[in-house]
Amino acid sequence: MNSERKEWPLWEVFVRSKAGLDHKHCGSLHAPDGKMALKMARDVYTRRMEGTSIWVVRSDQIFASDPGEKGMLFDPMESKVYRHPTFYELPESVNHM
Repeated sequence: MNSERKEWPLWEVFVRSKAGLDHKHCGSLHAPDGKMALKMARDVYTRRMEGTSIWVVRSDQIFASDPGEKGMLFDPMESKVYRHPTFYELPESVNHM
């Protein structure tokens, strides 16, 4: 008997609620494949019919920025003032924006 235990990959679960338009991260689970991950996510994270849509993504396929590199990634935007809507006035009819 093989003593090595092969663990199923980790999946991140995102659920879109009835009230919302975007998917929210609900948690993680281990499953052998995407089809099984969807079934397990439905059972674990939408037991009370909270959702209308489920996404599952293998954790090892998610690429994220490093919070420590925030300055390098986002600060250059401050120098691009033309992207800020401060150089024109809205007409009175849309001033409630």
